[in-house]
Amino acid sequence: MMKYTYNHPVMLLWTAFSLLALVSSCANMASPNGGPYDEDPPHFLSSTPKLHAVNYTGKKIEITFDELIQIERPSENVIITPPQKNLPVIRPMGKKVVVELNDTLVPNVTYTIDFTGSISDNNEKNAIENFSFAFSTGDRIDSLEISGVVLNAENLEPMPNIMVGLHPDLADSAFTTQPFFRTSKTNDRGRFIIRNIAEGSYRLYALNDANRDYLFDQPGEEIAFHDSIVVPTFEPAIRMDTLWKDSLTVDTIRMVEYTRFMPDDIVLCLFKEKFRRQYMLRPERTQENLFALKFNAPVDSLPGVELLDGEPPRQDWYLTQKTDGGATLNYWIADSTVWKKDTLHLKVSYLKSDSFNIPQPQTDTIHLSMRQRPAVNKKKSKKEEPVAGNFLSMQLQVSGKVDLSDTLAVTFQEPVPGLEKAHFVLEQEQDTLWTPVEFTFRQDSFNILKFYIERSWQYGENYRLSVDSASIYSLYGKWNEAFLSTFQFKARDEYGHLFLGIEGIETPAFVELLNTSDAPVRKAPVQNGGALFMNLKPETYYARIVLDTNGNGIWDTGNYALKQQPEEVFYAPRSYQIPVNFEIEETWNVLSGLQLRQKPLEITKNKPKDVTKKKRNYKEEGQQRSNSQSSGFGGMGGSTPRF
Repeated sequence: MMKYTYNHPVMLLWTAFSLLALVSSCANMASPNGGPYDEDPPHFLSSTPKLHAVNYTGKKIEITFDELIQIERPSENVIITPPQKNLPVIRPMGKKVVVELNDTLVPNVTYTIDFTGSISDNNEKNAIENFSFAFSTGDRIDSLEISGVVLNAENLEPMPNIMVGLHPDLADSAFTTQPFFRTSKTNDRGRFIIRNIAEGSYRLYALNDANRDYLFDQPGEEIAFHDSIVVPTFEPAIRMDTLWKDSLTVDTIRMVEYTRFMPDDIVLCLFKEKFRRQYMLRPERTQENLFALKFNAPVDSLPGVELLDGEPPRQDWYLTQKTDGGATLNYWIADSTVWKKDTLHLKVSYLKSDSFNIPQPQTDTIHLSMRQRPAVNKKKSKKEEPVAGNFLSMQLQVSGKVDLSDTLAVTFQEPVPGLEKAHFVLEQEQDTLWTPVEFTFRQDSFNILKFYIERSWQYGENYRLSVDSASIYSLYGKWNEAFLSTFQFKARDEYGHLFLGIEGIETPAFVELLNTSDAPVRKAPVQNGGALFMNLKPETYYARIVLDTNGNGIWDTGNYALKQQPEEVFYAPRSYQIPVNFEIEETWNVLSGLQLRQKPLEITKNKPKDVTKKKRNYKEEGQQRSNSQSSGFGGMGGSTPRF
């Protein structure tokens, strides 16, 4: 019998193949990638019923695409009109979208299923923009359209995901009592298209629909309404269509006929009515001599506060301090027999909104406990001096080098009754000597702990503010340490100045200068044909103007019941770079450009989403696929099919 050894050619060949197979299966090598990304959205193939079918009375719609699809939040993003009282069932099934209607269909009406941008392919998530499906329960399909944009009324930000709807009922009450007849939703750029409209006259509204009932029935909902009656129409039109050889070279420019649906330039300005339900939040006793009453919104009148237990305190047993713009009221207890109590039993009388949002008198009994009292320091000197670190705190709002526009304010940590101008000494440096100067002294109208020191400050002046030690006493016996702060106002050549000549408007108005975050930093009325901004820091600014029709110096919102639009706002379409020691004069024609295109993109927070090609990391993909295969014990038969 022949005896095989490792030197036999057959055995050597078999061994070589075995080693090669082992290396191929066990080595962590990159697998071929799947080729370029699919950058196209799914394409519509067919449907049941057919697109634009007439006389359809079924309840189930199936729409087929050329690849596997998914639907993002269908209950929020898919809009069916006329609106459905009972929510439909909308789900993806492979390459299909299935819609099951749970309402009785209205006869002789065109139904539209607007998917907005919710349908995308299953792998790369390429969305179909503005895809909609229509059918009719009658013998014709309504085909008119209108379009436009929804902007925030106060800052012209594009507003996404806002319901926009039409009412054939022209009565003002339709918006508050009936659901929209035809509707759509704004995309990420605030733009909307309402399709499949019948001929006729309509009222147009926008609604941030909090409860999805397609009508304005909650005062806190944001709304917009179009002043004019909308009459959809169309006309034949021609547009230029550019064909490109590549990304840089134009191949052909051709004229293409199309149907233009109008109006297609509607601007709706979204606002929230001045609505405040007034009620009290949970009260707090933050320290033994202080308790706070908090409200959901600033209060117009102070509540009545009455102590329910013990001997009646003196008439002025507390001082009231407003904070949070008047929504929080701090009560500093002046009577030691009161604040030394572990628990305060109080009766608070205030105004609370009823179900009709009408303020009504309300009385609550509250109990405020001091759960842990501060430790008593028994080691006081004969002079009863405060312990170290327990002096009356006093803070000056400005110090060092300051702007002429800064406010000089002194703030204390607790009330200081009887504080007067004489407690402070303001001196100006003149020829190396410090000379006392006059100033105006006043208390803040809201914050009783804050006091202003005012004077006609000039460029480059040096000042110092001083207070003698133990000259100011708080309500609770603390006194101040000696205080001295030196500050200097900036020189003229450290500022720039801007004058904006305003054209195109006749109504009262004011201009706000904005920083690069779209936040107001300065405000000036329009006077003598323009708005003047002196002493600006050398920065980049933007500008918006408010047509202040009532002349109160603030932007006012709208009111639907009064058919009152919010005050109009316009943005300067450019920035203003202010260098030091320059006086810049610019002209701004407020009405020269479309309102929806005025706001500079640099300060627009809701920017259009950039459409960019996805970059593929082929090395990482191959590594991941190889790891997936090698986890299957050698990789034999371990590949996963791609759909």
